[in-house]
Amino acid sequence: MEIFIEKKPINPDDLVNETPILALKNMIFFPGAPTPVNIGRSKSLKLIQDVQKKEGVLGVFCQKDINEDDPGFDDLYPVGLVAQIINIVKEDDNNTTVLLVGDRRVRLDAITTKEPYLKGKFSTLSDHYPLKTDKEYKELLKTVKDRTLLMVNAKLGLPDFIFDSLKKSKDYNYIVNLAFTTLETSIEKKQEIIAENDVKERLNNLLSLLEHDLQLLEIKASIRRKTQVDIDKQQREYFLQQEMKNIQEALGGDIQSIDIKEIKEKADATNFTAEQRKVFDKEVKKLERLHPHSPDYSTQMAYIHNLLSLPWNAYTEDNFDLTRAKKVLDKDHFGLDKVKERIIEHLAVLKLKGDMKSPILCLYGPPGVGKTSLGKSIADALSRKYVRMSLGGLHDEAEIRGHRRTYIGAMPGRIIQSLQKAGSSNPVIILDEIDKVGQDYKGDPSAALLEVLDPEQNFAFHDNYLDMDFDLSKVLFIATANSLNTISQPLLDRMELINVSGYIPEEKVEIARKHLIPNQLENHGIPKSQFDIPKKTLEAIIESYTRESGVRELNKKLAKIMRKIARAIAEETVYPPKLKPENLYEYLGAVEYTKDKYEGNEYAGVVTGLAWTAVGGEILFVETSLSKGKGAKLTLTGNLGDVMKESAILSLEYVKSHASRWNIDEEIFESWNVHVHVPEGAIPKDGPSAGITISTSIVSAFTQRKVKPHLAMTGEMTLRGKVLPVGGIKEKILAAKRAGIKEIILSKENKKNVDEINALYLKGLDFHYVNDIQEVLNIALI
Repeated sequence: MEIFIEKKPINPDDLVNETPILALKNMIFFPGAPTPVNIGRSKSLKLIQDVQKKEGVLGVFCQKDINEDDPGFDDLYPVGLVAQIINIVKEDDNNTTVLLVGDRRVRLDAITTKEPYLKGKFSTLSDHYPLKTDKEYKELLKTVKDRTLLMVNAKLGLPDFIFDSLKKSKDYNYIVNLAFTTLETSIEKKQEIIAENDVKERLNNLLSLLEHDLQLLEIKASIRRKTQVDIDKQQREYFLQQEMKNIQEALGGDIQSIDIKEIKEKADATNFTAEQRKVFDKEVKKLERLHPHSPDYSTQMAYIHNLLSLPWNAYTEDNFDLTRAKKVLDKDHFGLDKVKERIIEHLAVLKLKGDMKSPILCLYGPPGVGKTSLGKSIADALSRKYVRMSLGGLHDEAEIRGHRRTYIGAMPGRIIQSLQKAGSSNPVIILDEIDKVGQDYKGDPSAALLEVLDPEQNFAFHDNYLDMDFDLSKVLFIATANSLNTISQPLLDRMELINVSGYIPEEKVEIARKHLIPNQLENHGIPKSQFDIPKKTLEAIIESYTRESGVRELNKKLAKIMRKIARAIAEETVYPPKLKPENLYEYLGAVEYTKDKYEGNEYAGVVTGLAWTAVGGEILFVETSLSKGKGAKLTLTGNLGDVMKESAILSLEYVKSHASRWNIDEEIFESWNVHVHVPEGAIPKDGPSAGITISTSIVSAFTQRKVKPHLAMTGEMTLRGKVLPVGGIKEKILAAKRAGIKEIILSKENKKNVDEINALYLKGLDFHYVNDIQEVLNIALI
């Protein structure tokens, strides 16, 4: 659309005289296009009225400081426009808008007067146009026009017909003025453009500002599009949620209300204390304030469900029938008298007192002796719920105490989860493999267990997830361990330690006949009448195919036999109804272990010792030989640990210092080297309990006096020759019996340990209790 404005041309001679000056705030425009200007100051309003009456012209200059209400020469930019008034519009709110059209650029030379408004003198500035043959200038004009139309359309959203009209227009002055007016840039940059005399340079500067403006517009449009997509998505979700809510209400209420109603009904049926109920109600109110689709809603709902699933103050009733409890314990486990006695005592006190804190028991001993399965029997004997917690490899403290609710995926600790599983506040909880708890940068779980296993603290156990105290004092905790060495001392102090030692072969036979064989027959679908393993065969299996303190390996061997028998029955082939020892090769293969046998006393310097291992007791042999040399050299072989090496050094020094007692020539030590070896060099050996064994071996080698047949010994020795007590006595005695040993030498202080052992285990053994090494040698050496 072509825009024509009727105005009289300005005569340059008219500019010689003083001319009114209109000072504009934050506004500059180009010659050639009409521009509306709001008039606020009274001086400016009078100026406009006077110029319109005279049909004159006025100078338009921009102020440097918009806060200046009475500007002077230095307050105005030096380059402005000389313009004419096209129209004056008075609005309802007493504001006045004047439509001006610029004619040419002028420079302000002087201010001649300031009253009643500014007047001054200025000189005309000339534009330097490029040559008509300059193609770059023509392309520059087109580019400025295209970019201007894009910017104006993006900002103002022009109707199609106006946009098309502007596109066809050849009035470049109007287009440039339009671009200049709508540019979002500083007054200083606009002033630089209008002050430029070179038209081509002026267009280049304008194009640079246009490109910058268009980039900003594109960024804003991109953000607006993304925002619109998000808003559309939110609106869609909102409408769907409202629709769902309407459907739910038509079906009888919205899901949130139904859930909260169910929660409150469950809470009424839960045995909360007043303080616990107060905390629970507070959490429910927090849930009611959350929107169902908020991420926090599902977190809060999970927390409340965890609270409701706990057995708050809910206890199962103990069965106080002591005779029944003893029968249950005896039915499932053979032996283990100490543990059974402790449980019966606890039940008896409960029966008399009616209420007491549960003991914290720790059953320790070799693998496979029934420590873990005993917990299930104890729960049955007390008529309590049973839960097993495996602690092996646990290395995160939060596994015990739980995670704080601020973490994503937070959950209660294993203790609280076990109570949820049990459904009562007084179950039997087995803390299996407590000696294998680890620790790393996430904390020490064994330290967290201190609160759990302390009867003086666990009545108010604090789980990080629940953030509420829970009473664990009625829970019967039974920990199991293979070794006490890796358990921290504070944790050991909180537990009542009960040693569950290994079984002798006779006990293993009874366990197999009463428990293992019936279970394996049932597991493999074999009727009891069709197959049996006699006692002699069981003894052969125990001696030749297993080497353990417990019966786990024995159970595997029996299962292997049962599988072959089951196959024979299924294929209807011949099989022995009673398995004989000579049939074992067919069912179990070649003999895996040879029985530890006493190797005799044919050689001086060979002594039988007793050792403790994680799988029970064993016998070991200490061999000493002498060889000619410079003397005073002791060689130790057999994969010995530091403590055992020190025992050997100590033994040799003691023999040297007391050589005369055994008629040993002291000069012999100067010409003979000593070599002490403990066979089975691939197996590491350590500990002080071979002290008297090594000393006896060295004395035997130097005196060439053989050791008494069928004799073994164990004990630590001091540099003064005193014999100190050692541990693992029961396991060592069982190993001696297996090997055919008839006499055992022990420290006198170990007599109390022997007295505690069942007489059945001691049958066929003679014990010698000694105080010093001299007594040992008097008994041992022939």
